[in-house]
Amino acid sequence: MEFAGKVALVTGCSGIGRAVALRLAAGGAAVMACDIDPEAAAALAEGAAGAARLAARRADVADPAQVADTVAACLAAFGGLDIIVNAAAVHPYGTVEQTDAAGFARCLAVNVGGIHLTAHFGVRHLRARGGGAIVNLASVQGHACQTGVAAYAASKGAIHALTRAMALDHAAANIRVNSVSPGSVRTPMLTLAAHRFDGAAADTEAAFRRFGAAHPLGRIAEPEEVAELVAFLAGPRAGFCTGADYRIDGGLTAGIGVR
Repeated sequence: MEFAGKVALVTGCSGIGRAVALRLAAGGAAVMACDIDPEAAAALAEGAAGAARLAARRADVADPAQVADTVAACLAAFGGLDIIVNAAAVHPYGTVEQTDAAGFARCLAVNVGGIHLTAHFGVRHLRARGGGAIVNLASVQGHACQTGVAAYAASKGAIHALTRAMALDHAAANIRVNSVSPGSVRTPMLTLAAHRFDGAAADTEAAFRRFGAAHPLGRIAEPEEVAELVAFLAGPRAGFCTGADYRIDGGLTAGIGVR
């Protein structure tokens, strides 16, 4: 129960965000989660029926008013804020030539702008509690990317830089800021990737095995494995960790350029 008495805001109610919300709640935290998809938010709330202090609501993290309302709802429900985990993301495909201005801007607004907004409205409340932790979900695509993911790779590289800037800006307030960069993870986003590459009738598990084969450990990650790393960085055991990116990629980027 290392998070007993703590309050967390988690963006994203499916995939990694869902796993993080459930992990923090299991560790004793009160959790406010949000997602642009009301069905995902409802499913998380239903799946966490045993966690009396886990709530989920609809919110678009790219909308300042909706993020402000979500932070306010968190404060009203649980009385404060100690942890922010930014897991909401979109993953468009295309080169810069294929990606229009609106699509590129939307990707940056959600993946990077959402982090700015939760911090813009939330940091003051972490400071008021004597400090806290922010964990941003980035990606190995911010380190070494595939082809046809220009907007997504740009957003994830930006998260690495923004994480460092935030860590420096708020260290004096005892607010630690780190990012996590997963490889392939069993999420709805990866399912969409399987259908993109293999067609609407894709064998998802076969695609996941193929994706996993690119990782030295020979498989994709489970969301709960990523949630464990996020929980570590959000908790007191990581008290001297700030301004860094932590890869959880099954060794994927260790051998890039070698194999």
